[in-house]
Amino acid sequence: MAKVSVEEFNQLVARELEWASETGLRVEEMEAGRSLMRLPYQSRSIRPGGTISGPHMMMLADACMYAVVLSLIGEVKLAVTTNFNINFLRKPALTDLLADGRIIKLGKRLAVVEVSVMTAEERELVAHATGTYSIPPLET
Repeated sequence: MAKVSVEEFNQLVARELEWASETGLRVEEMEAGRSLMRLPYQSRSIRPGGTISGPHMMMLADACMYAVVLSLIGEVKLAVTTNFNINFLRKPALTDLLADGRIIKLGKRLAVVEVSVMTAEERELVAHATGTYSIPPLET
C-alpha cells in the first residue's frame, strides 16, 4: 500500500508546485513503488517542429519519479532529484502523455526510479527516463 494516496499527491502538487499544477499534471494511479501520471495535451506544450516539447516531457517524468518515491517514504517534501537522464525515442502525437514510473532501488538515502513516457491513446513509448532522488535523513 502506498504511503501517499493519489488524492494526497495531487493536493501536494496543487499546493506546493503551482507551476506544475497549472499544466493539469496529475497522478491517476499510485501503489507502493509505482505511479501512473497524466499530462493533458495543451497547445502551449508544442515546440517548433510541431511536437510536444522536451521540457514538458521531462517535467512529467520527474514529477512521476517524485510520486514513486513518496509512495514509498511518505510526504517528505525535501526528497529531491539529484540525477536525471532522459532518452527521447520518437516524436509524440499531439495528445495527452502518460508517465509510468517504477522504483528500481530504494535505499536509506537514495532512490533510483525509471519512467516510461507514452502517448495516452496508443500507449506508444516516446521517452524513457531514469533518475535518482536524495532522501533527507529522518529527524530524531
